[in-house]
Amino acid sequence: MLKEFKKFAIKGNVIDLAVGVIIGTAFGKIVTSLVNDIVMPLFGVLLGGVDFSKLQYPFGDAIIKYGAFLQTVLDFFIIAFSVFLFIRFFERFKRKDEQKPVPTLTNEEKLLTEIRDLLKKDVQQEREF
Repeated sequence: MLKEFKKFAIKGNVIDLAVGVIIGTAFGKIVTSLVNDIVMPLFGVLLGGVDFSKLQYPFGDAIIKYGAFLQTVLDFFIIAFSVFLFIRFFERFKRKDEQKPVPTLTNEEKLLTEIRDLLKKDVQQEREF
């Protein structure tokens, strides 16, 4: 069982996933700081000094903190947009690799390829007999 676990844990996919989760967590903290410390204060200034983190609505004994919710929604949109740009960036590289021209064969190379294929076919037919 220990050997199977080691085999599973050392696979590339598991390690890639772990690295992705760690980087994603750190990235989430960066985006949260960006929203809380830069974006939301700027929105507050533009809207007349409103501090979104303090926005709340008392409802009976409960307090609905819709300002914190707005910040979380903005976090989500910034993270989603960042991931979109990241994927788009890598897709461009992928397309460039796929668009590399396939070398065209000269007439001589085409003829040699046909001869090779015919010789392989003859060898296979002789083996069948």
